[in-house]
Amino acid sequence: MSPVKLRLTGRQHEAIRRYLLPSDGLEAVALALCGRRRGEREHVLTVHKVCFVPYDRCDRAPGSVRWPTNLLVPLVEEAGRRNMAILKIHSHPYGGRRFSPVDDVSDTEIFTSVFTWIETDEPHASAIMLPDGELYGRAIVEPGKFAPLASVTVAGDDLSFWYPDDENAPVPEFARRHTQLFGAGTTRLLRRLCMGVVGCSGTGSIVIELLARLGVGRLVLVDPDQVEEKNLNRIMNATREDADLGRFKVDVAARSIARMGFGTELTTVTKNLVTNEAVEAIAGCDVVFGCMDTAEGRHTLSKLASFYLIPYFDVGVRLDADGAGGIDQVCGAVHALQPDGSSLLSRGVYTMARVEAEGLWRTNPELYNQQVEEGYLHGVDEERPAVASVNSFFAAMAVNEFLARLHPYRYEKNGDFAVVRTSLIQGETYRETEGEPCRVIARHAGRGDVEPLLDMPELSG
Repeated sequence: MSPVKLRLTGRQHEAIRRYLLPSDGLEAVALALCGRRRGEREHVLTVHKVCFVPYDRCDRAPGSVRWPTNLLVPLVEEAGRRNMAILKIHSHPYGGRRFSPVDDVSDTEIFTSVFTWIETDEPHASAIMLPDGELYGRAIVEPGKFAPLASVTVAGDDLSFWYPDDENAPVPEFARRHTQLFGAGTTRLLRRLCMGVVGCSGTGSIVIELLARLGVGRLVLVDPDQVEEKNLNRIMNATREDADLGRFKVDVAARSIARMGFGTELTTVTKNLVTNEAVEAIAGCDVVFGCMDTAEGRHTLSKLASFYLIPYFDVGVRLDADGAGGIDQVCGAVHALQPDGSSLLSRGVYTMARVEAEGLWRTNPELYNQQVEEGYLHGVDEERPAVASVNSFFAAMAVNEFLARLHPYRYEKNGDFAVVRTSLIQGETYRETEGEPCRVIARHAGRGDVEPLLDMPELSG
């Protein structure tokens, strides 16, 4: 059986924390419907819907809670129809990072019924919420057989990653100085994370370099393009030979990381993000960085991050030439995006009309050009100027925004930095708070694998 991971959003976690840790100090119970990400390396459960067992339907006493299991029936029926999983969570208000013998009996009885009803051999899960909000859990791999959850992730204003073991492996020598700022625990955590980068050119190649040198354990790199002479000025570690031979951008990045000798594990995908291979590779990541300038790519990654509950950091750079050898604007923005929060779409970064136009340009260039000529579509932007120093500035901003959420060190809360914009022309930095959940994207949070993937017909099996 592959390791089983659990993911939930910051909003879900906060709602569960409030309900399961009430002021009376007694235990309580929550249930959740979870999507699945079925991967070769691990099986991920993604919380889609949370239900709370009413206090007045429970027998709550110090150190125990009993509840009528017929309350599970509607959720199990839905899980069966949608091929999803069941998660049970109860609280230990006074601590206790372990399942009791009573828990073992309860979980065996409950999940034996769940397996019988759903008629699947795929895992479900049970978890305990501790007084500080940590979730400790186990997968129910078959009736009466348990395995510790490989990890529990909460993607909110801050990022939490909990593991069943307290790893105290030595910090690698190359990362030792990172501990002066982030501490040994965070530095070790980076070693356990899988990070995706979509777009490996100007900003993406720099993000990759920074993540590798921070000691990230595994990187998944997605970009279909090959190195050309025109982008040698901005792709980190690219050479003229790479351009002459038409090497893929992901392979250039992989070669550089391998030469560092840090033991970083690499997966490269030379496909457009709108492909099954790319979506499935990124779906297994703990965090993803989007370094694309297309609306279609950003929209697809936004949906992917929502379906699979992945925190998403988007970096964009804009340089506007004045046509006379000068420059009108040099600016950029970093967006920190939560799976069930506001999106690049709701924040006005792109429009659906733009997404549809770019999709047509990718799949049917002849029809696209015809519709542009006939005035039905506006043309895709021509290439803008690109400067390595500007790309580096905003790529570093994006990585630092991720680090601030992994190891919160600011005076103010991270929710106040949902968007950080900087104009190098004005010398000013602006920030925006997290907005209302996006009606288009947030509703998909935690759905996991569906057919077709991401509800996109072009990704049908």
